[in-house]
Amino acid sequence: MLMKHQVISKITDSGLVAVVRADDTEQAKRITEAALRGGVSAIEITYTIPGATEVIRELAEEFKEDILIGAGTVLDAETARIAILAGSQYVVSPYFSEATATLCNRYQIPYMPGVMTIEGVVKALESGADILKVFPGELMGPKVIKAIKGPIPQANLMPTGGVSVDNVGEWISAGAVAVGAGGSLIGKPDVDGYEQITKTAKRFIEQIQQARQK
Repeated sequence: MLMKHQVISKITDSGLVAVVRADDTEQAKRITEAALRGGVSAIEITYTIPGATEVIRELAEEFKEDILIGAGTVLDAETARIAILAGSQYVVSPYFSEATATLCNRYQIPYMPGVMTIEGVVKALESGADILKVFPGELMGPKVIKAIKGPIPQANLMPTGGVSVDNVGEWISAGAVAVGAGGSLIGKPDVDGYEQITKTAKRFIEQIQQARQK
């Protein structure tokens, strides 16, 4: 089992979290395999997926040695605990929940709450959140990263929503430690094919690495 700091390092080293909304476990597995081949370090299984807990459990058993399995769209501490027991290595929420932060700290699981304001950033940091999910990213754009890191340079920010291959470099250059990508990365695999996920993931990683070298 990876330690908390190892999970955080793995996410930030790669810089890309795949946000997965699948129809069933089998599709989630195929998406995970395709993303892994493309260099993605972390998969976020959202609780909008039917039977998400079992999806996390099965993916954790099969892929835990190769890729981080996390839980997304976690709305409360109860769901976070269920996800952790199923094998989730990190927890992502669309907003900040003090109870969820406390629970994740208790079990030393990285917590990534959604934030939109300076007040939200400070509150999340004070509660021990490790990476802050700037969400929804498309409403603010890359400039919000610099705006937040001006007064709070210690904040580790991960925009989600509106991040694409075309603009991921801007987000990284602005100071994001990683990005979350859903539709722009996963697309429609049953239509476009799962190999497209692998190709898109590789392009994401390339753009992230190039932006970090500037």
